Amino acid sequence: MTGPIIDAHHHIWRLAATPWLQGPAVPRIFGAYEPLRRDYDIDEYMADAVPCGVVKSVFVQVNVAPGGEVDEAAWVQQTADRHGFPHAVTAFADLAAPDVGDVLDRQMAVCRLRAVRQQIHWHANPQYRFAARPDVMNDPAWRRGLAEVERRGLMFELQVFASQMADAAALLRAFPGVTFILTHAGMLEDRTPAGWALWRAGMVELASCPNVATKVSGLGTFDRACSVERWKPIVTATIDLFGPGRCLFGSNFPIEKLWTDYATLIATVRACLADLPEADRQAVLHDTAQRLYGL
Repeated sequence: MTGPIIDAHHHIWRLAATPWLQGPAVPRIFGAYEPLRRDYDIDEYMADAVPCGVVKSVFVQVNVAPGGEVDEAAWVQQTADRHGFPHAVTAFADLAAPDVGDVLDRQMAVCRLRAVRQQIHWHANPQYRFAARPDVMNDPAWRRGLAEVERRGLMFELQVFASQMADAAALLRAFPGVTFILTHAGMLEDRTPAGWALWRAGMVELASCPNVATKVSGLGTFDRACSVERWKPIVTATIDLFGPGRCLFGSNFPIEKLWTDYATLIATVRACLADLPEADRQAVLHDTAQRLYGL
């Protein structure tokens, strides 16, 4: 299989601007990350991705120091102006902050802003937890911030676990004018029969909402491996539920670089898609991302 690829989820970073890479290493959802405690610049990303057929990409925020989200967006756009990559930006904004509208306007003024990500995933396992509690999305103040996102025609990148998906589906129905992008295919972390059932039930409910698409990304997070055997059941179930027109590829690089290289990742994803018609494969690898992010 050949054809152009759009990477709808990657990160570049400067160590100085990324607090979680500084100081003593602390447990993270993706395990030990000492090899990532360095700059991962656009030249290295392009050397990883472009030989594999990537023609466009979307940068996703990396949790810079508080208050630095506008500077991050500006830096990414300056990088894009110099190198031609990336082609769109998903930036951070605290939707519960009173000045969220001003932050979004400032970001839109300095970059090709297409979406906002605020990580609201919560898990009973503290190592997997990011948000302080599971129901941040239900707060009136946070929803007022989401209304500011909608007012500006931006998408919201939704990162939740299966236990949060019922609330997430209610959120999608409450904001039919927002396009949501579910990150990492719903982050299946529990492969027991009960875990699969909970994830699938949540994905069915989310897929019933027409205003959501999902990224086929981050699939190595919990196994910390790149494997057709492990990834294909998730990829197949996700595409069956959402359809290829609402699925899009993301590399999650350089996080996935902890356990694989870009060429192996692309080969693994292509193998997971091999049973699909060519048009469906092209939708997942290119067309859906091109349409949603206006690339």
